[in-house]
Amino acid sequence: MAGRAAVDVRAFASFGRKIVAVGRNYREHAAELGNTVPTVPLIFLKPPSSYLGEGNSIIVPDGCSELHHEVELGVVIGKPGRTIPESHAMDHVAGYALALDMTARDLQTAAKKAGAPWTLAKGYDTFCPISRFITKDELACPENTQLWLKVDGTMKQDGNTKDMVFTIPHLIGYISRIMSLETGDLILTGTPSGVGPVVSGQTITAGLGDILEMKFSVA
Repeated sequence: MAGRAAVDVRAFASFGRKIVAVGRNYREHAAELGNTVPTVPLIFLKPPSSYLGEGNSIIVPDGCSELHHEVELGVVIGKPGRTIPESHAMDHVAGYALALDMTARDLQTAAKKAGAPWTLAKGYDTFCPISRFITKDELACPENTQLWLKVDGTMKQDGNTKDMVFTIPHLIGYISRIMSLETGDLILTGTPSGVGPVVSGQTITAGLGDILEMKFSVA
């Protein structure tokens, strides 16, 4: 019987089954939206159908009057696991990706006031633009790297992953106690301060230090 072919984790967006996102993982971002800093990770999901590769446009959905950009470091899971101890968490990381957690802020604000989930605000098609796969060798220090984002050439977000409230190993350990992490899953680790609106016709450029740069138009 032929052996099962190994998956190419660099193509995680084509087969990964979930995007696990972390909210309010930077103190200044929590403050700018008037939120308290969580004492345990604030977790929500985005559907894999929200993935968007470079060369495609972010679409402002009908009924959304305030679409915000949020640049984030994404952690790609390469080794599945459940109840992963923090001391072994990085063994489960295959690599990274730069990502945008696009958010319909008006819909999120309404949901928060109603005590409802954020799914509508976070789950539209094109709401998770991603870069190419970044190897662990390329990003040797994921917990001390610059995240930046420009809109039409103007810097809007400029932060560093060292300011995360919860570290990558802590997030992997916490999430894996709730749901099994599978090969190809993506963890979005939160966004630094400076989030703000974009409208049709603008261009978002985002980067991970000088390692990588990506660009998306808004339509």
